[in-house]
Amino acid sequence: MTNFEVRQYDAAGRLGELTVPRAGVTVETPTILPVVNPHVQTVAPATLASEFGAEILITNSYILHGSEDLREPVLERGLHDLLGFDGAIMTDSGSFQLAEYGDIDVTTEEILEFQHEIGSDIGTPVDIPTPPDVDRERATEELATTQRRLEHAGTVDTGDMLVSAPVQGSTYPDLRERAAADAVTTGLDVFPLGAVVPLMNEYRYADLADVVAACKRGLGEVGPVHLFGAGHPMMFAMAAALGCDLFDSAAYALYARDDRYLTVQGTELLDELTYFPCHCPVCTDHTPAELDGMDADQREELLARHNLHVTYGEIRTVKQAIRAGNLMELVDSRARGHPAMLDGYRALLDHAEQLERTDPVSKDAFFYTSNESARRPEVHRHQDRLERLPVEGDEVLLTEGSSSARYDETWGVLPPFGPYPRELADTYPLTAEVPDRTDRAAYEAAANGVRRLVELHPDVSFTLVHDDWPATALDRVPDSVRLRDLHARD
Repeated sequence: MTNFEVRQYDAAGRLGELTVPRAGVTVETPTILPVVNPHVQTVAPATLASEFGAEILITNSYILHGSEDLREPVLERGLHDLLGFDGAIMTDSGSFQLAEYGDIDVTTEEILEFQHEIGSDIGTPVDIPTPPDVDRERATEELATTQRRLEHAGTVDTGDMLVSAPVQGSTYPDLRERAAADAVTTGLDVFPLGAVVPLMNEYRYADLADVVAACKRGLGEVGPVHLFGAGHPMMFAMAAALGCDLFDSAAYALYARDDRYLTVQGTELLDELTYFPCHCPVCTDHTPAELDGMDADQREELLARHNLHVTYGEIRTVKQAIRAGNLMELVDSRARGHPAMLDGYRALLDHAEQLERTDPVSKDAFFYTSNESARRPEVHRHQDRLERLPVEGDEVLLTEGSSSARYDETWGVLPPFGPYPRELADTYPLTAEVPDRTDRAAYEAAANGVRRLVELHPDVSFTLVHDDWPATALDRVPDSVRLRDLHARD
């Protein structure tokens, strides 16, 4: 895609630049698109730009199309002037209303032409947002309808307005993967992953991870990938690590309307807070009691501003983690904030082989922070690449201790990676920071590495000298390997 360039990877996470030609701007990703209701603006779009650094936002063209108050003004003045925003503006098509109410009175061609006419920078066709868990026949039929509409969208003259190609398929990974691959063939520009809001509303982050991973398999490394309706900061790191570049949500405003206070770990009710666990201007200038005592409109605006500070703050944290090469450590940390996020992290690691394809081969450090770290892409890569490393001699020692002249060759062993040639000891990821009290998962992963090395060299005699490995790890070591405890006497 000529409008999107990736500058850096970590896992499948990407620092990128999306060029939006109609707006004349380049948007750095990953980023959030605040949803702006054209009728009710809790925080003015100009403030989104000046106070929070918003480069792009999203609004609903279907609402504008059907509005008695705004249709003529937006056609006359244009979308940017109506909203008072100089950055890029993406417009939704009414698919949300279709999902909510079952029908809308506009076609893909009509809404795309309207979006172009009002000055949208990124338009959206009318797709069919198939919810999770429907029967396969319905998902397949609605997916076919969406694909026909995307193909038609590619024939509509939209000038230099970018056009998105939503990816549907419900919770069927094979349908999601196929839909994504078909979306790429349309030649459209942005790839939203649709109908995932119910998964997030129900805290089904493991299912969400599987859906995103399936879509990414079909999309490959095109982009940007937009996770429709994803606006809670607790899941930005996980979604970014899976390869999502754009997020959008009205949560900052909707939560504020209900006196809900966003944190990276979750959501709190204002009247249950005694202290604000945040350093944004709203939280440093006010106490919860002061906000609670304000009139509804003032309280709503201040809560919305806080929610935006947290949201954009987490986006910056994710960007820095990708830049520093420690995005997976951030995902691990965020997963500890909620059991459902931990489920999501573990599901993400089921796709470690997929994430490894774009993960950099060298970074500053690997921190082993939990037993989930034993399943990270770096561990998978190390063990997969054992086949490239020659084994010299017939008698080889694998040890966590020192070498021995009794053997033709000595390899080191480091949980969770397993065996490695000693000359690689100072290279990433074998420079990993691992706790002294290593957990069972790290030893078991190392044993898997031993088993793989033995399978690659069946004619070599291996001896493993381990430092009190648990039985669950030793049971994974092939029977042909002689075992010795590091502290046992010869």
